[in-house]
Amino acid sequence: MKTIRLIFESFRFALSALRSNLLRTILSLLGVTVGIFTVILVFSVVDSLEAGVRQSLSFVGDKVVYVQKWPWSFSPDYPWWKYINRPQPVYEEYEFLQDKLQNARAVSIQAGRRTIAKWGSNSSDIYFNGISYDHKDVADIPVNTGRYFTQIEEQTGQSVAVIGFKVADELFATKDPIGKEISVKGRRFRVIGVMKEVGENLLDAPSNDQNVFIPYKAFQKVFYSGKYEGVGSSIAIKGTEQEGPQLETLEAEVRGLMRQRRGLRPREEDNFALNKPQMLADFVSSIFAAISIVGAIIGSFAILIGGFGIANIMFVSVRERTNQIGVQKSLGAKNYFILLQFLFEAIFLSLLGGIAGLVLVFVIISLAPLVFEMGTFNLILTTGNVIVGLLVAAIVGVISGLWPAWSAARMDPVTAIRTT
Repeated sequence: MKTIRLIFESFRFALSALRSNLLRTILSLLGVTVGIFTVILVFSVVDSLEAGVRQSLSFVGDKVVYVQKWPWSFSPDYPWWKYINRPQPVYEEYEFLQDKLQNARAVSIQAGRRTIAKWGSNSSDIYFNGISYDHKDVADIPVNTGRYFTQIEEQTGQSVAVIGFKVADELFATKDPIGKEISVKGRRFRVIGVMKEVGENLLDAPSNDQNVFIPYKAFQKVFYSGKYEGVGSSIAIKGTEQEGPQLETLEAEVRGLMRQRRGLRPREEDNFALNKPQMLADFVSSIFAAISIVGAIIGSFAILIGGFGIANIMFVSVRERTNQIGVQKSLGAKNYFILLQFLFEAIFLSLLGGIAGLVLVFVIISLAPLVFEMGTFNLILTTGNVIVGLLVAAIVGVISGLWPAWSAARMDPVTAIRTT
């Protein structure tokens, strides 16, 4: 009850200060408002950008290790000709890993080319992908109508295809694509499924809307023969739910089995690359973390000014209510009661400035799509950022109000009552 009474009285005194000195209070809180607005707007923009970039990279999968010829990041000390001389991953290696791996949820092999698909007089620029049956467990292939190809169709290399939404729209328009045959590189493939629409992404990276998936062995018939076997192929291994984000156990097992399969001696270096989407995610996170820090530093200057403004309000409030403090203490009010009374008032005033800053952020985010051409970029104000904004405002209130509240609590009641 005592705490509730303290909060209620602090709320009443804060409102009284607002009413009696409205302009002074607004100007003093402006620093907190601008500071919270700057910090939370930067955080919101950074979070939105990071979410957009991660969504653009979602096609590489989550918790996946890729066995490929080329690494995603090159070492300047490693001779380039060694990369060129590396063998391509082949179907037999995929089968070997699928049979031997113990810490994998799924294993698939994939290869892709950018080419043209035709149906009648219509054509579409597509990403033509040959995948094994288990690829649906490694990456998301959301079939909207029709079906995914079966394991028998994959093993026998049947000429069937699951096409993206944009491909279906460009080739068939309003017609039902299921059961119709598209032509790719002079070969016909029967459409058995159409995927859900994904839409554009921030990096304009490949999406399922432009993809055409066919069985890997059917892809081999179109592109691979003789020395070209496996060119551009990669083996994707999905980690288990228990595997950590860095996939250390899975990576070590894959490396050991690949070295065994290729007959590498203990002192010989790997002639394959193990690539993880986590590398890209960590790189993206490091960039946006740096941007967030810069934005927070810029906003902290405005918050600092706002803190001084609140401290000024509280010192004036203490001076104006010195006589009242003396009466309260003479009637038995403890020091902590006086201290918490003014401290809660400072926190309340700071929260008012923080809420005003959050309202401004919400207004900017709501109006931005109406004023600017945002494209695939969507600004979002997350609950986490709202909590951060309110928490920062509360901390500013505590820091700014602590000294004025302490000075009020230490007043001598006799001296305070005599003050006019």
